[in-house]
Amino acid sequence: MNDKRVAFIICVNNDDLYQKAVKYINGLLVPDGFVTEIVDIRNQKSMTSGYNKGMISTDAKYKIYLHQDVFITNKNFIVDIIEIFNRDVDIGLIGVIGSKYIPADGIWWKSNKKRGKVYDSHRGKIELLNFQGNSKTDELVSGIDGLIMITQYDIPWREDIFTGWHFYDISQCLEFIRKGYKIAVPYQEEPWCIHDCGIVNLYNYDRYRLILLKEYKKELKS
Repeated sequence: MNDKRVAFIICVNNDDLYQKAVKYINGLLVPDGFVTEIVDIRNQKSMTSGYNKGMISTDAKYKIYLHQDVFITNKNFIVDIIEIFNRDVDIGLIGVIGSKYIPADGIWWKSNKKRGKVYDSHRGKIELLNFQGNSKTDELVSGIDGLIMITQYDIPWREDIFTGWHFYDISQCLEFIRKGYKIAVPYQEEPWCIHDCGIVNLYNYDRYRLILLKEYKKELKS
C-alpha cells in the first residue's frame, strides 16, 4: 500500500450532498509529500459492497469511508489521523463517536459509555452530540458510528451477510477486533464533522441487528 496516499471513499446516490462533502474534503490541509483522492461509488446494493469496491480500487494506506452527508470541518483532519495511527500501529480504525462496549442488543448508542462528539441532525435539526467528557486523550472503544470510519489496514467488509445499509459499521469494528486491532475515538477540541443525515430510515434495521447478534454474539456485552 502507498503510505503517502489518502483516499476518501463515498457511496453516492445524491449528487448535491456528495458535491458538498467534496468541497469540505478539498479544503483540508494535506501534509507535504502526501496526495489525496476521492473515490465515489454508485449504484450499489449495500454499504458493504460499495466499500469493498472502493477498498480494492485504491492503493492508499489511509482510507476514509464516509457518508455522502458528512462534512469534515477539521482542517487538520488528515494530519491528526495520521498522527494517531503513527503513535500506535495497533490502532486499525478511527471514528468520531462510538462506545467503549457494544451492548448485548447490538445497538452501540444504547451504551452508557459513549465517547466522542459530532454535529448531527438525526432528530431533524443540527445539534451537538457530545460524549467526550473532560478527558483530553484519545479513547479506545469497541464500536464507532459509520458516519465516518478511518482505516490504515484493509479488512474486507462483510457483504456476505450485511446486504443492506445497517450494522455494517459495528460488524466492521468487530472484524477489526477479531484481527487484533484497536479502535480509537480521538479527543476533539471542536467536533471534526457535521453529519447532516436527517431522520434516519430504519427499514430492515432489526433484520440486520439479528444477523449481527448471531455472528458476533461472543463479542457483545451481556
